[in-house]
Amino acid sequence: MKTNNNRYNLMELMVCVASRQLEDSKTAVIGTGMPLAAAMLAQKLTAPNLVILFEAGAVAPKLRRLPISVADSNTQTDALLLSGMDIIFEACQRGTVDYTFLGGAQIDMYGNINSSMIGTDYNRPKVRLPGSGGANDLACLCWKTLTITPHDKRRFVNKLDFLTTPGYLTGPGARERAGLPAGCGPYKVISTLALMGYDPESKRMRVESLHPGITREEVIENTGFEMLFLDSLTETPEPTDHELKVLREEVDPMGLVIGKSGQ
Repeated sequence: MKTNNNRYNLMELMVCVASRQLEDSKTAVIGTGMPLAAAMLAQKLTAPNLVILFEAGAVAPKLRRLPISVADSNTQTDALLLSGMDIIFEACQRGTVDYTFLGGAQIDMYGNINSSMIGTDYNRPKVRLPGSGGANDLACLCWKTLTITPHDKRRFVNKLDFLTTPGYLTGPGARERAGLPAGCGPYKVISTLALMGYDPESKRMRVESLHPGITREEVIENTGFEMLFLDSLTETPEPTDHELKVLREEVDPMGLVIGKSGQ
């Protein structure tokens, strides 16, 4: 995945942008792939006290190598606690987990996610997807949900083929009416084109910054719903040389996430 800049590729850009969203001394349930690379990068550069939790049960490990799954033994190195899935989700239910990272096949303007199927017939879908896993629970109970995804009309859709994971559902107040905790929900979306948040009044997705070289028109053309834009729209800061060095040499030296071209 290339950009117009030969210093970095799109995967590296997305990981760096995602890492900047995580605050120090917060907690985050992290999955593998780009979210984990972003969390590791944040720990090394801007959030050294970020507490990472894994769905399989590890809490606050010292990540020396990039795990390939949430149950990889590398998630357990020097962990403060080796527990189980029930303990991790109980922590979410108690309101002690600040962030979670999610992906999916489709996302709509309210941050609802589909990771179950593509098509109109659940019993005979065009494509059967992995399903929720723990995503539904995490999006319901963690305070801030971040999503990382490529940006095109097949993914950014006006109507999901299947609602796997709730965002703001149908808009303001809908989460609370559904019985979900007040004050939590979608927070940021990091795509291949832009960094997005959500309008606090309408709860609709809103572009906060365009990635280098990307125009407003490109976002509109690649989005299946009416995207909102901040009035004071900025350009996403490029990855710094130091970010790229740490990402390539310490976080993902084998190129499992960022690709071999990133080195």
